[in-house]
Amino acid sequence: MARRWAALDGVLADRGADACLVYGAERAGTAVPWLTGWPVTREAALAVRAGEPGVMFVCYDNHVPNARAMARGVEVRPGGGSALAAALEWIRGWPARPRRLGVIGAVPARSWAALAGVAVDVAFLDGEYAGLRQLKSAEEIEWLRRGAAMSDGAVRALAGAARPGMTEAECHASLEGAYIAAGGLTHIHYLGVTPMAQPSLCAPAQWASSRPLAAGDALSCEISASYHGYPGQVLRTFAIAADPLPRYRDMHDVAEAAFGALTALLRPGATAGELTETAAGIILGAGYTIYDDLMHGYGGGYLPPVVPRAGLESRRAPDFTFAVGMTVVIQPNVITPDEQAGVQTGELMLVTDSGCESLHHYPPGFARIGG
Repeated sequence: MARRWAALDGVLADRGADACLVYGAERAGTAVPWLTGWPVTREAALAVRAGEPGVMFVCYDNHVPNARAMARGVEVRPGGGSALAAALEWIRGWPARPRRLGVIGAVPARSWAALAGVAVDVAFLDGEYAGLRQLKSAEEIEWLRRGAAMSDGAVRALAGAARPGMTEAECHASLEGAYIAAGGLTHIHYLGVTPMAQPSLCAPAQWASSRPLAAGDALSCEISASYHGYPGQVLRTFAIAADPLPRYRDMHDVAEAAFGALTALLRPGATAGELTETAAGIILGAGYTIYDDLMHGYGGGYLPPVVPRAGLESRRAPDFTFAVGMTVVIQPNVITPDEQAGVQTGELMLVTDSGCESLHHYPPGFARIGG
């Protein structure tokens, strides 16, 4: 925690900010837990004067005792009906008005007038905060390994349970059971189910459909179980009670070729442009495209370099160079140009001194499951 607070102090100094407000709500926002260890519940607002311990306001008084037990290095106070309003009121009571207030997190737009009223100037520091999260410490890498192991266990449980007649909701229940008892939490679990013979879905869906699984379906998944806020991410495709049809097998072969080529290139000094150009040659060259992002930084947020479909097709990627200690999800989700069929493969990778290392151990491939 001391290292993290020192990094925040450095950002504030660089931007000329003498105070900072860090905000999270509805279990979203990574900065509050990164600085305090408290996973955001309904709402949390952390107010900090440069060089001083912070004060964290927590919405709902009954959440305060747990926050006091878990949070480290900060004073925890009840926020009443609005943690943000309580934090701004506390800042308003400081002897001197902040010259510049740095803000991290998705502060609601309706609170802008109150936010602007507590400081001479306001500077949004989300970009700088994302930069702090790109290089992982040894402890963070260990926690990501645990989140990755939990994610692998979830996919393993899904593959063992999925069968014709099973609902997608039942699939979700089967995979959650693999990590909940071990202290993990759901970050995401997206499933996509469609008949291979007449497909109508090219990527996993965020909400389960009511359609039961059937023999001949393709089941794609994107699974992230989280350990103390550090999730893995593993993507796989399965064939339900049937062998993969040739079109699906070909898409998956292309996806695996792209994944192998990208991970072979991923190393310190490699650029997002190099990886994108290579993926474009393989995927577009085979007559396919992608729907989900080709790659994205991960662990502490959805981080650079994010390469969407438009970036692949135009061969334009962010100006980004990989370095030791970065973690990135490589996920060439190959789809047909008509967006009716697609496959998923990929996982969370760590950039090392000599190249890259997968944080996952679930085997690759397009497996037949469920009979």
